[in-house]
Amino acid sequence: MANNPNNIHPVLDRIVQREAKEQLLNQNARVFWMTGLSGSGKSTIAIAVEKKLHELGFLTQILDGDNIRSGINNNLGFSDGDRKENIRRIAEVSKLFVNCGIITINSFVSPTIEIRNLARSIIGDDFFEIYINAPLEVCEKRDVKGLYKKARKGEIKDFTGIDAPFEAPENPDLEINTANLSVEQSVEKVLNTILPLIKKM
Repeated sequence: MANNPNNIHPVLDRIVQREAKEQLLNQNARVFWMTGLSGSGKSTIAIAVEKKLHELGFLTQILDGDNIRSGINNNLGFSDGDRKENIRRIAEVSKLFVNCGIITINSFVSPTIEIRNLARSIIGDDFFEIYINAPLEVCEKRDVKGLYKKARKGEIKDFTGIDAPFEAPENPDLEINTANLSVEQSVEKVLNTILPLIKKM
């Protein structure tokens, strides 16, 4: 049943505001959106970055396919429409976290410029795009989950990089080439870039 706009009464002006929560946490909230092919290293880097930030006293939340597709988006498939709705919901959840003062690290293929622009339009100036760049052949060699092998056999349809396109970001805020950098080097590069953005002066 569709929502009736007449029954929606926002209380945003009466709840504790983001600035107060950021002061409490002593951090600036941002959404760090990692995009790239499956196997490029997004989740590995996201997890390592979160651990480092936790050690430094920052409150964070990782959003990725595992905790999103198994929960809030478990009713979505991989059609174009469902992919867009998947990203829309993720962006809205990310915005809620940011409004709580929480640093959000997102790890999603999010394969097209259009779909990432959708996320950016929802999140706004807090959206920071990180392109985890690894060539398809490198990702296929890694193939930790065996997904590329299944896609090549036709067992997985519309798999990004095989029979569905991946559009690389044209002007990402940060690019990490994991074909040339180790995990440690990649994490260090991410941290050096984002720490000035999230530290309270």
